[in-house]
Amino acid sequence: MNTVTVPEPRTAAALAARRRKTEAAFERVHQAIARLQREKAQVSVAAVARRADVSRTFLYDNPEARAVIASAIAEAGERRVRMHAEQDDEHEATWLNAEDALQTAHAEILAQRTRIGELLGQIRDLEAEWTEKAIQRVTTENTALKQRIRQLTTDNRTLDERLKAARSNLRFQDRRVADLEARITDPGSAT
Repeated sequence: MNTVTVPEPRTAAALAARRRKTEAAFERVHQAIARLQREKAQVSVAAVARRADVSRTFLYDNPEARAVIASAIAEAGERRVRMHAEQDDEHEATWLNAEDALQTAHAEILAQRTRIGELLGQIRDLEAEWTEKAIQRVTTENTALKQRIRQLTTDNRTLDERLKAARSNLRFQDRRVADLEARITDPGSAT
């Protein structure tokens, strides 16, 4: 005869509570792993146990938790490998860019040095044409011309003032002539 044993109600309640506690702990393990991954922290049994507030024994004894942690650790390792490969590519690209920039800088420096040499040659050519005596003569002539400009400016100002005075006198004389003409044409009004 087959007998099915029905657990006692207290035992069933204890088993259900234990199952809920295990499920809650397993949910905390998932959340702890997700948090570690978001923070880019290293995933390990110790780190997950601390974050999930569970014992390491629970993680080692529970096959599901052990598999989830192993998967997260493997995924973090793959991410680290990809990240290192990307960094190596970036470093290589940086070096290539640096080499290109260095070659460009050397070419620019060479072009600038060539241009400076040409300009220094032009300066030497100009200096060779001018002797000390010629430079002194040009300087003296320049000073004399500046004095002449000042003198002409002063003369121009004086002539301008005289012209204004002459125009003023002319206007006065024109009024006086007009007044005298008016008196001559009308002799009776003058008295």
